[in-house]
Amino acid sequence: MLNDKLKYTIAAAAMILGGSVGSAQASYCGDGKTVTFAGIDWESGSFITEVMKTILEKGYDCKVDSIPGNSVTLEQATANNDVQIFAEEWIGRSDVWNAASAAGKVKSIGKTFVGASEGWFVPEYLVKGDASRGIEAKAPDLKSVDQLSNPEIVELFKDPEEPSKGRFLNCPSGWTCEGVNTAKLEAYKLGETYVNFRPGTGTALDAGISSAYLQGEPVLFYYWNPTAIMGKFKLVQLEEPTYDAECWKELTSASGKREAGCAFPAVEVAYGINSTFAEEAPEIVSILEKATFPLDEVNASLAYMVDEKADAPAAAARFLKTKGDVWGGWVSPEAKAKIEASLN
Repeated sequence: MLNDKLKYTIAAAAMILGGSVGSAQASYCGDGKTVTFAGIDWESGSFITEVMKTILEKGYDCKVDSIPGNSVTLEQATANNDVQIFAEEWIGRSDVWNAASAAGKVKSIGKTFVGASEGWFVPEYLVKGDASRGIEAKAPDLKSVDQLSNPEIVELFKDPEEPSKGRFLNCPSGWTCEGVNTAKLEAYKLGETYVNFRPGTGTALDAGISSAYLQGEPVLFYYWNPTAIMGKFKLVQLEEPTYDAECWKELTSASGKREAGCAFPAVEVAYGINSTFAEEAPEIVSILEKATFPLDEVNASLAYMVDEKADAPAAAARFLKTKGDVWGGWVSPEAKAKIEASLN
């Protein structure tokens, strides 16, 4: 009998403790605290932020907010716990984030999306043709940057202002990628044969790519993924020598050597969250750990934003209404039902 009573007491205590833990885990939003997101201003970041805000607000009754700012300011705000979630953190690219991570102030949770990339691209029709548009392949063998020095390839990308050279469409001046691409042009010995064209803005870069693509013209350019351009157009990324840390160090240093080029490093994109918040809201961390957006769905949503002139909240609502099979596994069945009801 004593053993039975002891077992009962232990079991009861475990239930009480278990209940307490469960309550603590579900308490962040239940206590009325606000989950503040970084108000990321680029398309993919703003879209993903709006999706996750809606999931927490409508599915889990959380108070949510976002604050605007540039990425460096918002990363520092996450380290300070003024922001709890930075929905699209490109790991290893920011000195501010690296320092905050080393100090234990922030954590990287889950994978926001997988397969992001950056590099040099050409339209697919240039390599494969496009029968539906009556376009023949003008460079069927083109697949790598080392072929760009071929005079016939240079001729394809003829610069309208300097027709003796090709044109490489770079990032706008002031963007980090502009300096890297300029270094690559020199490292690949293309500086004398290609005009390093820097559009004034990101919008101008997109316009240059879109104009050439819609006219079926050759165009050589730097770009990245996920973006609306990737969602709208079929592109081919040119092969580069394998990424090498020493090579990359030289390319990204203003005084670095330009003796050899290499590919951009692999991209890891995660949810950046404040470490204190991570301890206080494990139930939200659990959602973020599961919430990986398929890259093609991100690209499609960004293309929708551009084509329909829709803002991020509208694109998020469309995604949640039509892609329950994608995000439904991130949340509880009860939360999924509540989110879907809120959208109708």
